[in-house]
Amino acid sequence: MPPVRSQKGKSLWTFPDDYTVVDIETTGLFSGICEIIEISAIKYRNNEKTDVFSVLIKPSQKIDSFITRLTGITDDMVKDGADIREALIGFRNFAGSDILLGYNVNFDIDFLYDNMLHYLDEPLTNDFVDVLRFSRRALKNIENHKQTTVAAYYGISTDGAHRAETDCLICNAVYTKLKQCLADSSPLFHNDR
Repeated sequence: MPPVRSQKGKSLWTFPDDYTVVDIETTGLFSGICEIIEISAIKYRNNEKTDVFSVLIKPSQKIDSFITRLTGITDDMVKDGADIREALIGFRNFAGSDILLGYNVNFDIDFLYDNMLHYLDEPLTNDFVDVLRFSRRALKNIENHKQTTVAAYYGISTDGAHRAETDCLICNAVYTKLKQCLADSSPLFHNDR
């Protein structure tokens, strides 16, 4: 049975101008079993990048070769990485109460929520915007809605994808394109859930 995240923030249908884009890399798909090995966040104010947080985290076990092939993150890269607690404190302090924005962001939010609850005894309560939902609404005839596919559709470079900071930059570029496409065309995209 999946965990109950009773204090999880709300998923918003809105286009904020002030927000923090977040992306994590993990050792697998399942929170509670798998570990976070990278957290990146980029703060935007009035749609302009103002600050960056990025940290590699030392896991308790070796990184699976599939994850290394996918992300490019090796055991050697994380051997001197941050402790998960200090990384989560750094992220919490960086993000503050910002709206969090990401691509398929429920994955990131759930991992961060569970880890913050476990290591810091506090949940992640920030409201969030999932850019994947916008792409599904705007792009009906695309092959799939993976972030790299949507980025390629808009001519956005995906070099370095699957590293957290690069994925944050790609996500924001996709968000900007989808915002232009959807914000003026539908009243559904103005502060309702």
